[in-house]
Amino acid sequence: MKKSILDFRAMVERGEKIVWLTGYDYLTAKYEERAGVDMILVGDSLGNVLLGYDTTYPVTMEEMLIHCKAVRRGAPDTFVIGDMPYMSYQISDEQAVANAGRFTKEALCDAIKLEGGGEEICKRIRAIASVGILTFGHIGLTPQFAAQMGGYKAQGRSADAARRLLDEALRIQDAGACAILVEGVPDIVGELIAKKLSIPTLGIGAGSKTDGQLLIFADMLGYYDNFTPKFVKKYAELGKEMERAFREYCDDVRAGRFPVD
Repeated sequence: MKKSILDFRAMVERGEKIVWLTGYDYLTAKYEERAGVDMILVGDSLGNVLLGYDTTYPVTMEEMLIHCKAVRRGAPDTFVIGDMPYMSYQISDEQAVANAGRFTKEALCDAIKLEGGGEEICKRIRAIASVGILTFGHIGLTPQFAAQMGGYKAQGRSADAARRLLDEALRIQDAGACAILVEGVPDIVGELIAKKLSIPTLGIGAGSKTDGQLLIFADMLGYYDNFTPKFVKKYAELGKEMERAFREYCDDVRAGRFPVD
């Protein structure tokens, strides 16, 4: 049975961890649902993992919707969050609401996520939430703001920077977000934000004291090897196994061992 935002709040109150993974296609989502994950994020990281872009910037709304629809078909009973891509919400409240609505109306997502904690982003969160769409915030290492941060670097490493992140988190909560993702911060900062907020606080590279954890599925399976964050635990080496299988197939065909009569 699909969990709701009320279920997630109850889990936090009981001290139960929320399990979150990215998923970008029907097959992956199907296996994630069978495994019992609580939520699936159709992240704009699909630009790196599936489409081969160097950054998430080129990902479009149409690409996101295609993958969200596939994930929904694969995981009909799992809470699915659609990630709003770069420049799909930054221009105006009206643009943000219209595109957020496409995620829920066309792709049947349960919620959307957007990045940043500045004044303008909080206005977008307030506008989206005001029409009844569940909205997740995202602060810390936010890939869509990587250029301003000087690259993909950990955030909140000084007392002043940690205070700014906490202030952003509180503003996002006040704007009406139902949950928040904190990425790439010291453990103590992730713990502080989780304690101060009344909404679920999920972490990716933010320590073990947040209310739940997110990983990019291709990282934890050893599937995407262009770069692996140091906080990732690899539960498999899928990429190496796929390469081995492909090589064996090539060898069999060239040697006449496949197909057999």
